Amino acid sequence: MELFFLGTGSGVPSKERNVSSLVLRILEERGTTWVFDCGEGTQQQILNTNIRPRRIEVIFITHLHGDHIYGLPGLLSSRSFQGGETPVTIYGPRGLKEYLDISLRISGTHLRYPLYVEEVEDGLLFEDEQFIVEAVKLKHGLASFGYILKEKDKLGELQPDKLKALGIKPGPIYQQIKSQSRTELEDGRIIRREDVIGPPKKGRKIAILGDTRYIPELAGLLKNTDVLVHEATFAGDEEEMAYEYFHSTVKQAAMLAKEADAGELILNHLSSRYQGDAVAELRNEAAAIFPSTTIAHDFYQHPIERKR
Repeated sequence: MELFFLGTGSGVPSKERNVSSLVLRILEERGTTWVFDCGEGTQQQILNTNIRPRRIEVIFITHLHGDHIYGLPGLLSSRSFQGGETPVTIYGPRGLKEYLDISLRISGTHLRYPLYVEEVEDGLLFEDEQFIVEAVKLKHGLASFGYILKEKDKLGELQPDKLKALGIKPGPIYQQIKSQSRTELEDGRIIRREDVIGPPKKGRKIAILGDTRYIPELAGLLKNTDVLVHEATFAGDEEEMAYEYFHSTVKQAAMLAKEADAGELILNHLSSRYQGDAVAELRNEAAAIFPSTTIAHDFYQHPIERKR
């Protein structure tokens, strides 16, 4: 599982940072890719990577400001010409479906795959055998959401030494024992899976927030998040401006990560006023509060390790 940042700037593209887009690659776990926001130029950024649009399964839109959605119609259209045939589901605020319907209809775009648009509110979006995904309402000029992804725990590894000690030789029976709670052997013995596997593999928790003012009350929902991705549009001494424009400072993001006992904090959505050494200073401001802080840049890749 890996986060791949395609655009990490705010408002308008700059020479150093494109506007918002982030990819979660879950190739080993699911064989697919999830996209979070799709600002102008996202598909151009993808051309500089080994990301395959045909693998996109879900797109999450945090809010409907242009720097988060102007690349969406183009990406959906291009996917039809890049081998994309599997369905895509898009989650986002009310108005997203109208925006896409009009954009695709007026441009004469015909997709070669099923497209589903789900307009979200607070709470559970979906749950399957691998993930639970929730939306959380934020505070911004338009309706804005964060998305909390909880990976379910996985079975522990089969312990071959325990099986051999029971006189069970390696073979297809090993997979059978792991795939069911109880297995009857040819000699009539019953093997309980729980007796021959290791501890479960703890699922990971990731939170990707859209544009927002600082909301300290979110700490409870974000408790023990392994990786928190939070906007950091302004420096720490610009809280008044951040509040006025419905954004956060680097210090506020760091405070939220600390209050939530997060494992790591990744800051993005930086204003173009911060470049070069100024970006390092922003990181230092946040790290003074929450040491495990990274400021993302375009094409930054961040693996999300499973807890042991």
